[in-house]
Amino acid sequence: MHCCSTSPPRRCARSPPIRSTWVPGSAPPWCCIPGGGVAPDADRWVPCKPGFFLSVRVLSRLFRRRFLEELQNLHRDGQLRFFGEHVDLADAGAFADWLMPLRQCEWVVYAKRPFAGPEAVLAYLSRYTHRVAISNSRLVAADDRGVTFRWKDYREHGRTRYKTMTIATEEFMRRFLLHVLPSGFHRIRHYGLLANANRKHDIPIVRELLHQPLPTPPAEHGEGSADQRGVRPTFVCRHCGAPMLVIETFPRAQHIRGPPASARPP
Repeated sequence: MHCCSTSPPRRCARSPPIRSTWVPGSAPPWCCIPGGGVAPDADRWVPCKPGFFLSVRVLSRLFRRRFLEELQNLHRDGQLRFFGEHVDLADAGAFADWLMPLRQCEWVVYAKRPFAGPEAVLAYLSRYTHRVAISNSRLVAADDRGVTFRWKDYREHGRTRYKTMTIATEEFMRRFLLHVLPSGFHRIRHYGLLANANRKHDIPIVRELLHQPLPTPPAEHGEGSADQRGVRPTFVCRHCGAPMLVIETFPRAQHIRGPPASARPP
């Protein structure tokens, strides 16, 4: 589970998180927070301290406290069920004694910089926030047996990594609907600098404070070169990567014909 919770300094109060909400049990929530914020007088950008944005030890203890509190609230509301050798934990006192060692031990929270930088993280998240639960290319068949689809087994390598699975139609629909948000939920929510009410006003200020150029507006259809219109060129130089221009096209040469067969004698 990925958890991110912080109270930014007052001078960085407009630091904008971008949160992605998912159905519980389907995928964890993600929260993207920039490393800084705009000062209250909007005259400078205040970066965070060098190093990690959050202290791993503080995050570990915060997550431990919040997790155990919510677990105890579920027990108090009668939403937990115990079976077998754990049936005695239904008692409030026994459950509190069982949680006591968990409050004293250290919980491990691992945090590190992404290998490929922030761009790779956003690209990874976009594959989940901007696509459906399963693509049509993975669907193999739908017949009386059920739905057959392709899936990837990350424990395998080579050709055996990609496999097919057939499940009942009802089970396929149940799994598919796990990715459909309940009514009233939003897949992506923006706060702070990227909030709808402040976006047009705050983003130009941030660009100016960070000395970032304005984005180039997309060219109209039929104007500019193929690279400016965002169209991938057909021929690219294998050394420098620049698009290659077609100067001349040589027609296909005529095939060399063999000598004519000698005439047969009469």
